[in-house]
Amino acid sequence: MSAIKITTPLTEKAIAGLKAGDEVLISGRLYTARDAAHKKFGDQPPFDLKGQIIYYASPTPARPGEVIGSIGPTTSSRMDAFAPALLVAGLKGMIGKGSRGPEVIEAIKKNKAVYFTVPGGAAALLAKQVKEAKLIAYPELHSEAVLELTVDLFPAIVTIDSTGGNLFEEGRKRYENQD
Repeated sequence: MSAIKITTPLTEKAIAGLKAGDEVLISGRLYTARDAAHKKFGDQPPFDLKGQIIYYASPTPARPGEVIGSIGPTTSSRMDAFAPALLVAGLKGMIGKGSRGPEVIEAIKKNKAVYFTVPGGAAALLAKQVKEAKLIAYPELHSEAVLELTVDLFPAIVTIDSTGGNLFEEGRKRYENQD
């Protein structure tokens, strides 16, 4: 299977073509935000949500000559309380690790969005796909500040698609049916 190349902002057509289990390579902009930033968002994040993807990550400082430090995913369920409202406001994608709660899955389906995962432990490799990183809000949060990233061929896996297809559930069912 070859990876599907997608660009941000995500379109409804691009999202409709993604199925749970697909490997994707994302180019364009991503925004980093973890739980501390989500608590500060209030009614409006410091960027336009329309068609965008939030990456649940807080990068380490960049070494000299590099754009960004290691940038691995954090546990997505920590943002479950905030995700449905952001999806209603126009957010179309989230990247993190781990499963999502039932309210988030319903909001993904209702708002025709998508949830991607990236594996933990690949943070240094993921940093190589970041071509530019710009602080846009909450510098007082240090590593949890909101960054705008320009990425090229950033690898991810579609874990929950816009129809509710769920890679975690499908994998569990396949495992249960093995003899």
